[in-house]
Amino acid sequence: MSAGEMSVSVSAASAPASTAAHVRFSAVVLRVARYQARDVLRSRWLAVYGVFFLAVTEGLLRFAGGDARAILSIASIVLYVVPLVTIAFATVYLYSAREFIELLLAQPVDRRRLFFGLYLGLSVPLVSALLIGVCAPFVVHGFDDPTQRAMLAALLGAGAALTMIFTGVAFCIALWCEDRLKGLGFAIGVWMLCAIVYDGLVMAVVAAFADYPLERVMLALTLTNPVDLARVTLLLQLDVSALMGYTGAVFQQFLGGAVGTLVAAGALSLWIAAPVALGLRAFRRKDF
Repeated sequence: MSAGEMSVSVSAASAPASTAAHVRFSAVVLRVARYQARDVLRSRWLAVYGVFFLAVTEGLLRFAGGDARAILSIASIVLYVVPLVTIAFATVYLYSAREFIELLLAQPVDRRRLFFGLYLGLSVPLVSALLIGVCAPFVVHGFDDPTQRAMLAALLGAGAALTMIFTGVAFCIALWCEDRLKGLGFAIGVWMLCAIVYDGLVMAVVAAFADYPLERVMLALTLTNPVDLARVTLLLQLDVSALMGYTGAVFQQFLGGAVGTLVAAGALSLWIAAPVALGLRAFRRKDF
């Protein structure tokens, strides 16, 4: 994909008759997303990402002693690797694509449409690499148990949600921080806070205020961390109470299985929408 081809294509898409106002929103978004996705798919890091999950899933299916155990092991990996790779890859890519984005902004394309096209063009390939890498070994080995299919669907849903959340966070970081090294460092810091430091802070709060009723506080804290929220959502679906931890146990105690899953899924949807909305606001106001 050359910059000239993209410029011509976007111009043609955005002005079929006279002005960009007559073009349907979805048509422009999908066209920008398609060209963005083609560029992302050329990255070797994306191929390594997909092959990593392919190799890990294949190995666990062969040596974990059962599909259910393999899914649980893959879930632990997904909850840590997906946010890290997504936020690091997306942040670096957006800094590298700054000139390309500036070229698109020179075309008669509404910034809102352009932003959603760029977001989908970046998040969809990452989600696809995860889905292919995890699903392909299960398809090859055969996967007939409906219960385990539901477990796998929950795993893939949690992974896709985390990908979309941290892609939106990467947009916010890349748009707000001009320095690439600082932006990447901030991205890694966000991942460490959500995936590692958060659990330690929760346990510190529990230890410091052990004499007080903290269940509702822990329930609120769960909703403020997308990684922990995805973990609870996944484990509620898998019904593995021993692995839920303190926040997961509180979540199940207060909301139950089905209701808890719906609440957690709704909260994850809000977590997807919030960074996207903040990124869109920054994108529309930024002077490139």
